[in-house]
Amino acid sequence: MNTHAQGHPPRLLLVEDDATSQGFFRAALEALPATVDIAGSVAQALRMGSAVRHDLWLVDVHLPDGSGHALLRQLRALHPQVPALAHTADNGADIRRSLHEAGFERVLVKPMTRAELQAAVREGLGQATAGEAPASEDAAAPDWDEGAALSALNGQQAHVVALRELFLSELPVARDAVSVALRQHDDGALRRQLHRLQASCGFVGASRLGRAVRQLHQAPESDMARRQFDAAVSALLH
Repeated sequence: MNTHAQGHPPRLLLVEDDATSQGFFRAALEALPATVDIAGSVAQALRMGSAVRHDLWLVDVHLPDGSGHALLRQLRALHPQVPALAHTADNGADIRRSLHEAGFERVLVKPMTRAELQAAVREGLGQATAGEAPASEDAAAPDWDEGAALSALNGQQAHVVALRELFLSELPVARDAVSVALRQHDDGALRRQLHRLQASCGFVGASRLGRAVRQLHQAPESDMARRQFDAAVSALLH
C-alpha cells in the first residue's frame, strides 16, 4: 500500500551497505519526514521490496552481492511504477549514462549535502523543492573539514560527531581490506573498498583521506599514492 498517497509520511527503501553512509542517509531522510527501511545487500533489498511497496527506492550502485542496475530490474518486476534514485561515489559520464539507461530517474554523487539529498527525494516523490549547489572541495585537504561535514549534515554538530565515531571505528577494517586488495592485485575488490571509503570520507569531512582515496583509485600501483593513503589513515587513527 502507498502510504504517501494517503497523507502519511512516505516509506523509502534505502539500499546501502556502508554504515557511515547509512547513518547520513537515515538522518537526512527521516527529517523529511519519511519512514526509512534499510537494506545492505541485493538479497535483503529484494526481501523488503517483496514485502512492502515503497514510495521511492534509493539504490547504491555497488553492493556486496550485485549491482544497483540488476537490483533495479528485479525491483521493477515487482513494482513497475516506483521511482528510483541511484547513489554512487563515481561521477563518471559513463556510469551516469548507464544508470539513466537502466531506469534511474536521477543519479546522486556521494558525498552530497543533506539538502541535495532531500531535494532529490522530494522531486522523486513529486514534491516541489529548491536545489542547493554542491559544496566545494578544500584544496588544502586538512584531516577534518568541519565546514564540509556540517554542510553535508545541515549544520547538525551532534550528527557529525556520531558519524565520525562510527567512521573511525570502521576505518581500521577498511584500511586492512584495501591493503589486502592491493597485495592480491584484486582490482574489483579495491574499487569497491575505495568507493565506499570515498563516500564515507565526504559525509564526515575527512578531506585529506578523501583526496588520498581518489589518488589511490586513479593510480593503485603508485607507491606515493599508497604512502599518502597510509599516512592519511594513520593521522586519523592516532
